[in-house]
Amino acid sequence: MNVYQTDLNGVYVGTTKADQDPLDSTNWLIPAGCVETAPPTVTDRQRAKWDGAKWRVEDIPVVVPEPEPEPLSEAEAVRAKRNQLLVESDSMALADRITDEWRTYRQSLRDLPAGAGFPSSITWPNEPS
Repeated sequence: MNVYQTDLNGVYVGTTKADQDPLDSTNWLIPAGCVETAPPTVTDRQRAKWDGAKWRVEDIPVVVPEPEPEPLSEAEAVRAKRNQLLVESDSMALADRITDEWRTYRQSLRDLPAGAGFPSSITWPNEPS
């Protein structure tokens, strides 16, 4: 017997088969999320949705894409890179791992925005080895 599969929201996703109960030949084992009533015909812009008692036809919601974010300014881009380098070096700033070289490197990163030539002419500090 054909049955009609729905997703968690009740939207029709396809047809499948129900198995006859091997212990009771008058009973069918219908998979979860399936209904016995065939869904209505829909267009490409519609979907069939089971409401618990009957099928409803609804328009597929139009997904409006998020607007493209404004490009970062040069200063924002430099700060973003600086912040990423600080995050990547956080593990070296732990009390049992920090050295003077890492302390100096991280402070140099934090000082970049206040430096001469920021943001167009900066010198990135070298990560300690």
